[in-house]
Amino acid sequence: MRVGLLAVAVVAAAGVTTAAGSTTPQVTSSFSFKLVPATGIAACLPKASGHATITTGSLNDTMTVTVTGTPANAGFDLFVIQQPAKPFGISWYQTDTQANSSGTGSARERGVFDSETFTVSPGGTTTFAPTHQYHLGVWFNDPTVPFNLGCEPGATSPIITPFNGEQNAGIQVLNTSNFPTAAGPLSHVHR
Repeated sequence: MRVGLLAVAVVAAAGVTTAAGSTTPQVTSSFSFKLVPATGIAACLPKASGHATITTGSLNDTMTVTVTGTPANAGFDLFVIQQPAKPFGISWYQTDTQANSSGTGSARERGVFDSETFTVSPGGTTTFAPTHQYHLGVWFNDPTVPFNLGCEPGATSPIITPFNGEQNAGIQVLNTSNFPTAAGPLSHVHR
C-alpha cells in the first residue's frame, strides 16, 4: 500500500493527470507568449498589447488570450492565422473578446492550439494541401473604432476587413509577429 501511495504522490508532484476513463497518465503543460501591436497600431494605441497562455490537455488545449491598452468597451475578434501580418494566409475565426471600461478584455477557448493545428481542403470549391496555422491575430470588430482613433492615416473612410463573423471588421490590432512566420507560437506547443 505504501508503494501505491508513494506512486500517487510522485505523479501528483510531477504535474501528471489521468485522462477521464483512462489509466494512462497525461502530462499537462502551458506555454505563454505575448501579442504585439500590428503595423501602425503603436502610433494610435501606444499601450496596446496582448498575452496568451495555451495549456495542453489529453485531447485538446485551452487557450486564454488577454488584450490590454485598447479602447474602452471596444469589441475584438480573435483568429488563428497562418501568417501574422498581411496577407495572413489561411485564417480560422476563433472568438469575440470585449474590452471593459479600462480597455482590458479576455477570452478562453478550447480546441487544438498546438503544433498539430492545420487546415486542409481536399476538394470542393477550393482545394489546398494541409496548411499549418501557428499564429494569432486580433482585429477590431467595428471598423469605425480604429478609423476614429486615427489608426488609418490617409484613409478617407474606415478600412473594412473580413475578420469577424459578419465579414465587416476593422484592421488588425495585435498579432504574433514577434515569432518567425514559419514558426509561430502554436508550433512551440506539444502534447
